[in-house]
Amino acid sequence: MKTNIKVLFAAAAATLAVGCTDLDVPVKSQYTSYPSSEAALEAQLSGIYFQMRDCFGRRYMEGLALSSDEYSAVSYGGNWYDNGAYAHPSLHNFNYEDASIDWMPVLASGVVKANEVINSDADDKYKAPARAMRAFFTFIMMDCWGDVAINDATLAGQIDLEERQPRADVARWIESELKAIIPQLTTETTGENYGKPNKYMAQALLAKLYINWPVYTASAVENYDANSYSTEKLADCIAVCDEIINSGKFELGPDPYRFKFASDNSERVEAGTIKDFIYAMPYHTTGATGMQYGRSHSYKDVKNLKPSYYGEDLTNSGGGYMTMTPEFVKLFNLKGDERNKLILGLSENLDDYRYATGGDENTVYVYDPTTLLPTTQVCNDKEGNPLKLSRNINLVEKDFTINVGDNLTGWRQGCRNLKWHVTRNDYANGRNQSNDIPLLRYADVLLMKAEALTRQGSSAEARNLVNQIRAYVNAEQLDHNPTLQEIYEERGREFFDENMRRADMIRFGHFEDEYFPHYKDFPTANFEKTRRVFPINKSMLDLNPKWKQNNGY
Repeated sequence: MKTNIKVLFAAAAATLAVGCTDLDVPVKSQYTSYPSSEAALEAQLSGIYFQMRDCFGRRYMEGLALSSDEYSAVSYGGNWYDNGAYAHPSLHNFNYEDASIDWMPVLASGVVKANEVINSDADDKYKAPARAMRAFFTFIMMDCWGDVAINDATLAGQIDLEERQPRADVARWIESELKAIIPQLTTETTGENYGKPNKYMAQALLAKLYINWPVYTASAVENYDANSYSTEKLADCIAVCDEIINSGKFELGPDPYRFKFASDNSERVEAGTIKDFIYAMPYHTTGATGMQYGRSHSYKDVKNLKPSYYGEDLTNSGGGYMTMTPEFVKLFNLKGDERNKLILGLSENLDDYRYATGGDENTVYVYDPTTLLPTTQVCNDKEGNPLKLSRNINLVEKDFTINVGDNLTGWRQGCRNLKWHVTRNDYANGRNQSNDIPLLRYADVLLMKAEALTRQGSSAEARNLVNQIRAYVNAEQLDHNPTLQEIYEERGREFFDENMRRADMIRFGHFEDEYFPHYKDFPTANFEKTRRVFPINKSMLDLNPKWKQNNGY
């Protein structure tokens, strides 16, 4: 499948006009004509499908993960502070010029590209996936920035297409778009349709819209109250989840959890051993670049580990500026849970991996690059001593740089994870990995339905759905109907490092909680509820004089 992806990418290359740093794009499409050949249409659509490839591979992840309780940014004696691009999200002290949240123009450009197909005389088989992508891009903008433009020519005369619209209106427009195009989208999710919008992608996105409906339709972002969650769309959420479940297209296995995120995951999708992906972004170290999670997530001095915990030595260094927070690591406490084994520094007990068994510092072991499981071989640092990671993060001083020190002591602060296993051959190519990123998964559908059922009232069916997830990863089963808190925690374990945590925290009412370094006694930590959305990037404000900055910035 990687070969097919490279062909698709080559065909689309000429149409990709912007990346994460090319910000000179309009909000309103200026489309006047469009080539009619099938090859040209396919090339244009490929450019739309892969519009966010670079951003999903780095900046999007940074913005969402660092503003959640999953990760904190750290700097090493000031190195990797980068004008606060990573520290600001960790403290909810966002700046409208931060590089980690500067990618709204890429989404806006994707909407423009989609409109070039939608507003043409192309067949509906081309327009429907373009509309799905336009809805997807708009959904991400609405989720991250609140009020955004609805760039739909059919609404000209009813709204100003260049002006931001109320978030609730945007949510209702996305709902109507998805419901309109679902019957027109393909039901094929693999082969040449892998990485492209399909019927189930639109349905899963609709379910995410519904489960977050009270957040998106609140009178203002700061007015949403998780304790008075509206049940308006729960029945709709359950119904659309049931359609996906009853399609028979998806399942949690058969491959073990850890292989879903490995460098050969697209080959496994093609072979039929990963059936969990509803929609994914494909990557390849040379043919479809941009996936660079290992750069920020790995141990800072990963190049000099002898042997490396990845099971093969790496020739490039790591940035290492993202560490797991001690609060989030505590979630990995279920006996037997395979997901625990992906957390480096969790415990020295290879048979148990329970959070409570080890001290603050725990030895890191070498993983087998074939089985992706830990061996009994110890990973050594550059001085030949066993590498130990500290769950708790100790700062040189409590200041805005989140400085842990640029030395062996500083480098071992915070647990790391091996969810997106890095291979030597991939990492040698500019740190570009071949691990595809699932954007919508069947497991999410199961847990969204479980949450919706629980919000309607205690449910044995919700327990069954949660236990399907737990059984798959060999974790201990629930013996009672789940609470909302238990579903929230299960989502944290299942979807860690998949860019879902920020939205979950907001919906469940935990975004303003304290977690490293977002503590109330930290000098620059911000706890205003307006921080539930990012500030509009300066480039977008410069391009759109009608726009005003989000409240609180």
